[in-house]
Amino acid sequence: MKGRVPGNYSTLRAHSEGGVLTLTMNRPEKRNALNTTMIDELKQALDAAGKDESCRVIVLTGAGDAFCAGMDLDHLEALNTKTTDDHRADSERIAWLFRILYDNPKPTIAAVNGAAVAGGMGLATICDFTLAVTEAKFGYSEVKIGFVPAIVSAFLRRQIGDKRARDLLLTGRLVEAREAFELGLVTRVVAASELMQEAHALAKKLLCNSPEAMRATKRLLSAFESRHLDEQIEAAIQANVDARATEDFREGVRSFLEKRKPSWTSRE
Repeated sequence: MKGRVPGNYSTLRAHSEGGVLTLTMNRPEKRNALNTTMIDELKQALDAAGKDESCRVIVLTGAGDAFCAGMDLDHLEALNTKTTDDHRADSERIAWLFRILYDNPKPTIAAVNGAAVAGGMGLATICDFTLAVTEAKFGYSEVKIGFVPAIVSAFLRRQIGDKRARDLLLTGRLVEAREAFELGLVTRVVAASELMQEAHALAKKLLCNSPEAMRATKRLLSAFESRHLDEQIEAAIQANVDARATEDFREGVRSFLEKRKPSWTSRE
């Protein structure tokens, strides 16, 4: 089936040239934070690219000085008024985005031009290749505001192992690009002035390979993990739904929006 990557998005820029599709998250005034529209448009663009015979490699980057700062504040503000079904649909939406990215039949390259936090770190590190500028920061900061970093954990444990995953997920700390490289989350650290040049140079190397062999390799790698990943993502979605019913979650959202330290009642 021959697909076509549509070009009319409100939160993305899509540029295709020589078999390479560059998707740029385009909300620089919001540090490319994820909202429902961006998640849906990313899913649409990635799914279409996977089916498009003219697309051979996908490059994902961000406009401005951030790659993706996680969830949008307006989206966060609305979370405390959502129903259980809303929370499940919200969790499923981000889970499917990560899964479309992970299972995409085309090689994917993240060109991380700045901060990649929470869901933004998921997007950056689930790609097959992750190039990051020296100044980039990475972190799963969810526990600091009462969230459970559930869905990302299913992918992170595969990448760096249980012990290192616990360190990042339980502390919520930010790591610099060099440490992310040492952990195995970043393929290469590059100068900011060379980021897109290096990403497209890598894409050109991939264009020299057999498209069918790369598709088959990615299909095989996905198959190794598919059953377990399905189970773990479903468990992660339920963990998200359960966590969002807690007072810690509500307090975390309130304190974050009010720019104050949270007062956790659960520890009492």
